[in-house]
Amino acid sequence: MNKPLLCGALALAAALAAPAHASTVALAADGQWNEFDVDSFAAPSFGTGWIDNTDGSPLTFTFTIAAGQAARLTVVDAGFAGDTFTVTNFGAALGTTSSVATGTTAADPIFDFDAAYASPSFSHGVFTLGAGSYSISGWLLQSVLDDSGHALDATSGAVRLSAIPEATNAALLLAGLGALGLIARRRQARTAV
Repeated sequence: MNKPLLCGALALAAALAAPAHASTVALAADGQWNEFDVDSFAAPSFGTGWIDNTDGSPLTFTFTIAAGQAARLTVVDAGFAGDTFTVTNFGAALGTTSSVATGTTAADPIFDFDAAYASPSFSHGVFTLGAGSYSISGWLLQSVLDDSGHALDATSGAVRLSAIPEATNAALLLAGLGALGLIARRRQARTAV
């Protein structure tokens, strides 16, 4: 059997065996990385959307930000440097991760999300979100190239959600610190006299 025909048969078998459901992960605002994968051969649609690597199903991260609150959503590429993503909310584009030079699989892979986020060779995006409900997903916008110069269309990435302190709480904290400083200064002036 020739290689293209074998690949096609394997892809068809994977599509028929793939589950018809989607995976939804409730994302907590705890600053922890939550992994997603992209693999055009493992995805039921053979697309480059974010998937759950355990079963190949489309992957979505959901959360709600309470009224008067804000949060920071961070998305990072890992694996081989050079991938970028389009990030969506309920299917509508929220934005893209940073532009980076297209990489190749000849580079050393990195699967540490913090190290990838700190490296300018890896794409990342930071989105500040206000109150509301969110359903975050995405797809591969730019892929690293394999040894033959073709798009690999497979990678790993992660998202994390971090709470942003309310502006009013921060203002009250600053005002309280200022008042404490003023009291300390008055006490120091009284003891100096």
